Amino acid sequence: MSGLKPGDSFPDDVVFSYIPWTPESADITACGIPQNYPASKEWKDKKVVLFALPGAFTPSCSARHLPGYIEKLAEFKAKGVDIVAVLAYNDPFVMSAWQKANNVKNDDILFLSDPDTKFSKSIGWNMGERCARYALAIDHGKVIYAAKEPGRDVSVSGAEAVLAKL
Repeated sequence: MSGLKPGDSFPDDVVFSYIPWTPESADITACGIPQNYPASKEWKDKKVVLFALPGAFTPSCSARHLPGYIEKLAEFKAKGVDIVAVLAYNDPFVMSAWQKANNVKNDDILFLSDPDTKFSKSIGWNMGERCARYALAIDHGKVIYAAKEPGRDVSVSGAEAVLAKL
């Protein structure tokens, strides 16, 4: 498959991995327990924005991609978005630490792991073993926005670009 496009159904077998945020594991040195996150099931009746990036703690991802979503979270919620999620190939422990390092609490943004880059590879939006940089907006199981970055910049997958399409 070569990506997803508006009008496509979100696949019905997508499972990511994550560590839910809890007050008990809020400290960056605390470890939670990884759990499966059945995205297809959880997102079936919701409006979701998923943005993917090559890796947690990397320069572009940390300085230019994630911050826009943190800053604009209220604007996404005002447009009816139920869930904002970030996806990378990193394991759930790294994604959880990245969430804590960015002071994102209460799963305001889900930090999801794409084990073995399975999902990203299934849609052809990977860079070797890493996720490519892309964004999807899904409304009740239907893709309403899908864009993969043509280069290294954060443009079509950034918070501003996705907000403009909702």
